Amino acid sequence: MELVSTAPPGPVTEDADHRRELHGSSLGRQVWRINCGDVVNRERCLTVLVERNRVVLVGPPGETAVLNAGQLGQLRVALREAAEQAER
Repeated sequence: MELVSTAPPGPVTEDADHRRELHGSSLGRQVWRINCGDVVNRERCLTVLVERNRVVLVGPPGETAVLNAGQLGQLRVALREAAEQAER
């Protein structure tokens, strides 16, 4: 998984490990990037970010994102954290 940047270390749990790997920031926003593939197995990326009180999911342009079980777990963590941040 390619990272924007890493978050500060926290408690070691499966979700904490995913959080540490997924967190990053861009222009002062928290951003999560999840590597994935497309239907012909090329490397692609899904991006999750929060814009005001909305969660934005950016997929590969004009592509289909194909995620394996580990990547789905990372997406689940990113979406949960983004939803919590958007509700603040």
